[in-house]
Amino acid sequence: MEKSLRIMIAEDEFLVLMGLKSNIEQLGHQVIGEATDGESAVELAIEKKPDLILMDINMPNIDGLEAIKKINEKLFTPSIIVSGYYDEDFIRRATEEGVFYYLIKPIDIKDLKIAINISISRFKEFQKLQHDLKDTKKALEARKYIERAKGILMDRKKLKEPEAMKFLQKLSRNQNKKLVVVAKEIIQADSIFSE
Repeated sequence: MEKSLRIMIAEDEFLVLMGLKSNIEQLGHQVIGEATDGESAVELAIEKKPDLILMDINMPNIDGLEAIKKINEKLFTPSIIVSGYYDEDFIRRATEEGVFYYLIKPIDIKDLKIAINISISRFKEFQKLQHDLKDTKKALEARKYIERAKGILMDRKKLKEPEAMKFLQKLSRNQNKKLVVVAKEIIQADSIFSE
């Protein structure tokens, strides 16, 4: 069985809320919070930091999609929207707000299990993409510093590009520092000598 999740439910119909809670617990997950209106759903999600949110679209105070938008501005959490009917406009809005799944009442336990599994899987893919994007940005930034440091070495030491790179690598090894750290130090030193 997959890992037990900490799930928050936001539903204003008591019987539906109890049914969802029962199904979630039967699936081996934990209900860590229940909200019956949009505003308290936002506060509860920010306080409890659930692994997943099940949110009814029609909520008092602020609707479910607006609540998800406010939650995602503070902490991005996978969410499943629950609605009493199929509505293209709601689905479009839900997608724009980063909702991972859309369920129509009545919800049986099999549909709920599929929705939870797909939502968590999509969320993990999303997190991986975010991580890969950060790594790519870091690599590009490091590349810029290394290129600039090589340029300084080529200029000051009259080295060719491959020799400058070897010099940087040797400094990196000898000082037991990352190449980008050595490159930044060379750039900093050069700016001091250039003044």
